[in-house]
Amino acid sequence: MTEIEEASKKLEEIVERISTVYIGNEEVIRKTLAAALVNGNVLFEDYPGLGKTLLAKAFGRVLGLKYTRVQFTPDLLPADILGTKVWRQNLGTFELIKGPIFTHVLLADEINRAPPKTQSALLEAMEERQVTIEGETFPLERPFFVIATQNPIEFEGTYPLPEAQLDRFLLRLRVGYPKSLEDEMAILEARLSWRKDDPTADMEPMIDRETFVRIQDLVEERIFTSRDIVRYISELVRNARADSRVEAGPSPRGGIALMKVAKANALLEGRDYVLPDDVKAFAIDALAHRVVIRAEYSFEGIRGEDVIMEALEKTPVPKGAE
Repeated sequence: MTEIEEASKKLEEIVERISTVYIGNEEVIRKTLAAALVNGNVLFEDYPGLGKTLLAKAFGRVLGLKYTRVQFTPDLLPADILGTKVWRQNLGTFELIKGPIFTHVLLADEINRAPPKTQSALLEAMEERQVTIEGETFPLERPFFVIATQNPIEFEGTYPLPEAQLDRFLLRLRVGYPKSLEDEMAILEARLSWRKDDPTADMEPMIDRETFVRIQDLVEERIFTSRDIVRYISELVRNARADSRVEAGPSPRGGIALMKVAKANALLEGRDYVLPDDVKAFAIDALAHRVVIRAEYSFEGIRGEDVIMEALEKTPVPKGAE
């Protein structure tokens, strides 16, 4: 068995394990794992009570990573996330008190409830995997990624994420309600079998941090992306940007994000090369939140998802790459 096949098999086992606590939506698990493989930040934009916190905790436990949750509130300060330096008189020096951002998996719950100054404290960490505290820079240990949540229908007392911050999220996912009566019942039956609200405390790590970092390196170093796939992604991004209904389209960072997560998906599928299907599977999740619709079309209900869907239809798939 090759290194790629071994990694793919282990990742499949991880998906199956998380599926035992996060019931009924394996696709979301796979997409979140694909983002984690490239240190990608994920924004869950959906209603409360759909298991987003449970999913983040399950990832931290199963991957053998440190997990921290921060509840964002209007009075949250940047130092509450990053940490601060405290003067120790007996030592005659300042001591760094690290904040919750010094972790591997950071759950930023209801991120749009914190003011912009606090939201912006995350930007450096999300993009450069480092934080600056009182002029001194501290690197964050690999892996590091943020799983953030926000409620799309409740706006009172919230601060909408600016486009620059949305652009730092590799994917925006919408979980949705259970798709069938059977899924709804399975969730209730699972809760009966757990006899507790949080089953993640009983989950044992399936790999350790060092192993997960090695798998991340496989994505970067061993997954081949042909020039045809690069052209396909570039044309897709440009077609979305050229749409007359768009005020600002996906940035080059959006194209890079789509390419990275397509490579991660190839590894999940047990391949060492990227197919157009890998790109299609993540195009909406990676690009739609980077699209700003003109006001007149926004009032008509046009969304970024619609623009990316039409761009997918009009962008020719490379011949021989299906």
